[in-house]
Amino acid sequence: MGKGASLHGGALTQWVIRKFVAHYKVNMDEAADPRLESYDTFNDFFTRPLREGVRPIAAAPFVCPVDAAISQYGPIEHDQIFQAKGHSYSTRALVGGDAVLAAQFDHGHFATLYLAPKDYHRIHMPCEGRLKRMIYVPGDLFSVNPLTARHVPGLFARNERVVCEFESLSGPMVMVLVGATIVGSMATVWHGVVNPPRTREIREWRYDDQNVVLHKGDEMGRFLLGSTVILLFPKNVLTFTPDWAPTRAVRLGEAMAAVYESESAL
Repeated sequence: MGKGASLHGGALTQWVIRKFVAHYKVNMDEAADPRLESYDTFNDFFTRPLREGVRPIAAAPFVCPVDAAISQYGPIEHDQIFQAKGHSYSTRALVGGDAVLAAQFDHGHFATLYLAPKDYHRIHMPCEGRLKRMIYVPGDLFSVNPLTARHVPGLFARNERVVCEFESLSGPMVMVLVGATIVGSMATVWHGVVNPPRTREIREWRYDDQNVVLHKGDEMGRFLLGSTVILLFPKNVLTFTPDWAPTRAVRLGEAMAAVYESESAL
């Protein structure tokens, strides 16, 4: 599917794009170029940029990084992240087995955001961050829709994923791009396409000697055919906005969380 999505198929590509737009009711009025015939490949269409100004970035300390639906969010119970009723998975497994990295988020907070086919598929920064490391973790390619999340144990720690570690003003922050069925590849703005190649081994890139800084709202990556983004924050960093709730639709740039304030400071 990934190869097909990158194919310059002429009339066939145009037919697929038109069928996709009609079936999923994609709002092309928000696209920088709403003309379907302007996209040479399905991937060009799928990762289309938005028209300037349609996703204003809120003044909140932390903003939603994608157009999506909230799958789950909340506290990390020691090393356990809630997936769905009856299912949790470990932070350590999610980040590829790095116990030191995972421990920084014990009793912290997470947000799991599911991108549906109709959504805008570029991923942006929830806050400013300096890139420290990127880890490619091989894995399965289960679907990541809400039904699958309710029935496949450890789903997000089993699927192929790209783990991006940042240092923010509030401490460490991780963004995990999770692969899924028919996801062609995942890409970041500093590296380009991460997969393919697909390997059976974990791959790692370090950026300690580079000053890769992305600001709140900046694009950091994209899905070539969509999936899920998981955010990890340490303990006592943020408080999610009161109107956040599982299954709620969210949009890039809207307020996601405020800076945590202890009860003693209130």
